[in-house]
Amino acid sequence: MSSTGNVLPQGAGYGVGIGLFFSAFMLLLTTIQARYTAFSPKSSEEFSSASRSVKPGLIASGIVSAWTWAATLLQSSAVAYKYGISGPWWYGAGATIQVLLFAMLAAKLKLNAPYAHTWLEIVGTRWGKTAHLIFMFFGLATNIIVSSMLILGGSATVTDLTGMNTLAACFLIPLGVVIYVIVGGMRSTLLCDYTHTTVLFAIILTFVFTVYTTSPKIGSTRRMHELLTAAAGASPVPGNAHGSYLTMRSKDGLIFGVINIIGNFATVFQDQAYWQRAIASRPETTVKAYLLGGLAWFAIPFTFATTLGLSAVALRGDPDMRPLSAADVSAGLPAAAAAAALMGQAGAAALLVLLFLAVTSATSAELIAVSSLLTYDVFKKYIKPNATDSQLLQVGHYMVGLYGLVMALAGLIFFYIGVSMGWLYTFMGVILGSGVVPIALCITWSKANKWGCIIGSIAGFCAGLLAWLVTTSTLYAGVINVTTTGGEQNFPMLAGNLASIGVGGMIATVTSLIWPDDFDFDITRAINNPSATNPNPVKSEEMKQEGKTEAEDFERKEEIREREEAASPSVIDSTIATEEQEELDPVKLKSAFRFAAWSSLGLLLVLIILIPLPLFFAQTIYGVGGLSAWVIIGMIWTFMSAFSVVLYPLWESREALHQIGAGIIKDIFVKGSGKYVPPFTSQA
Repeated sequence: MSSTGNVLPQGAGYGVGIGLFFSAFMLLLTTIQARYTAFSPKSSEEFSSASRSVKPGLIASGIVSAWTWAATLLQSSAVAYKYGISGPWWYGAGATIQVLLFAMLAAKLKLNAPYAHTWLEIVGTRWGKTAHLIFMFFGLATNIIVSSMLILGGSATVTDLTGMNTLAACFLIPLGVVIYVIVGGMRSTLLCDYTHTTVLFAIILTFVFTVYTTSPKIGSTRRMHELLTAAAGASPVPGNAHGSYLTMRSKDGLIFGVINIIGNFATVFQDQAYWQRAIASRPETTVKAYLLGGLAWFAIPFTFATTLGLSAVALRGDPDMRPLSAADVSAGLPAAAAAAALMGQAGAAALLVLLFLAVTSATSAELIAVSSLLTYDVFKKYIKPNATDSQLLQVGHYMVGLYGLVMALAGLIFFYIGVSMGWLYTFMGVILGSGVVPIALCITWSKANKWGCIIGSIAGFCAGLLAWLVTTSTLYAGVINVTTTGGEQNFPMLAGNLASIGVGGMIATVTSLIWPDDFDFDITRAINNPSATNPNPVKSEEMKQEGKTEAEDFERKEEIREREEAASPSVIDSTIATEEQEELDPVKLKSAFRFAAWSSLGLLLVLIILIPLPLFFAQTIYGVGGLSAWVIIGMIWTFMSAFSVVLYPLWESREALHQIGAGIIKDIFVKGSGKYVPPFTSQA
């Protein structure tokens, strides 16, 4: 990484890195929620799944936020810097379709396992311990790789802009997030997501209008076109039509697109963070939330990279634009350099805040996701199957803190061995891709063959690594290191990604067609189903305690009391449960699945085939009018996205906001009078 003077003082890095002001703000929101609404993070169900009651607008906002990693902002700008306008398209479209297709899995989740806490619970119930442990490896590996990219991208940019020590950045970035996630749980994470998404769109639109309307350095699409044309003349892009930045005909851009699509299938389908949002959502609106969130998210990398990624190219040679080495580009620094060159300290500060919010929001999603996996799929499944609600909540808190430390260590290890965010981003599909198809089949298809899916995931994993290493060795005369395995040539990563998802998917599908299982999804529908639990847990537990010592009897009665409290739902829980039962109508959910299938597959066809491929084969070099249309489409999409995930959640939550406002006003005039009180309490 180049060493240059830092745009911002080091104190800014430590202030943003710690982020205690943001943690304090989120703790305040959690306190207000607990005081003025019926939702309190003191139950494990509310902590891990927000009582499965979240409306579609907030879920969509959460999806946008959780899917906006450091890489979304930094890597998308880096590929725009390397490949031109094709980079933002392939980054955005190649990572949008997974969220759209996940709408189908979300509908099937509500149909086939509506009360599951994690996707691994479904795998374990259907295929047993061996499959549960194997796919747990894929799930946790996904979380570790995603978390490492967050820490690597965040720390690299903070260090570049402020000079903050990288080691300190790796540990301080997760610190503030751990605090508010432990206190507030899943609903706190979603509120954080909404806050982040709101600021995110405001800052992106600021950059867009600065670059294309007011900046003295660029200021218009015509000037941008002139600068990009000059940059291509001075340094043509290898593999692009006429070496231009203004064409979709980019060989390396297309290869990146394929790698991007495969890798992101792995990180969506195997990341508990996305399943968590499906679990937390209302059954009736799950599909709507994922389709809305996916379409809204596309605007972020597409518009951001078309703005700052292309600006970094256009400003080459400008006295305020520092030179970028290959290592800088791999670390995702073109966006930071362009922001500082365009707007000075204000631009650097805006990008720093933007990056902080992206990293903390996605980090909170990963923390609550891993906490749920370790709580329900390790502690409850293998250590204490009869754990009480308070014990599960306590373990969930511990796991959030533990994984915060693991995140920091993983990011630090990758940093010191020389692995950048860009390298890790293209590598993730090599080791994770083989589990994508088996997991999807497990949730959606009764005929999925257990051993075929298990063997397919392992064989695909091995095939991906083998193809990756063999291709590297062949292209680089036997030299295998970080540079050759993921350098300028994307072929090793492409081979590994294709082999991993292809072999895993082929074996799982073919074996299921030849030797189909006949699984009854009623078994998974019974997971954590309240109606399937013992109707009189206290009595049955008391009967088991006959003959125990007095001390043991006292301990057991305390556990029974806790379970009885957990089994006696509050008024709001009972209301939600009644509404949820109505929404779990199989006919409605099957209809939602069909809608999700047609919608997501249709959008996939448009985003991956109908728009980019004809433009690729046409070899068109866009003029000023073409670039202007490209930028205006990005602006319009961004405004529509902001409306759908910033304003729409406020509208759908207007009753809750009115309730909170009324409670605060009552407390101001008569202390204690505004606190939420249930209409009636259940009898013990």
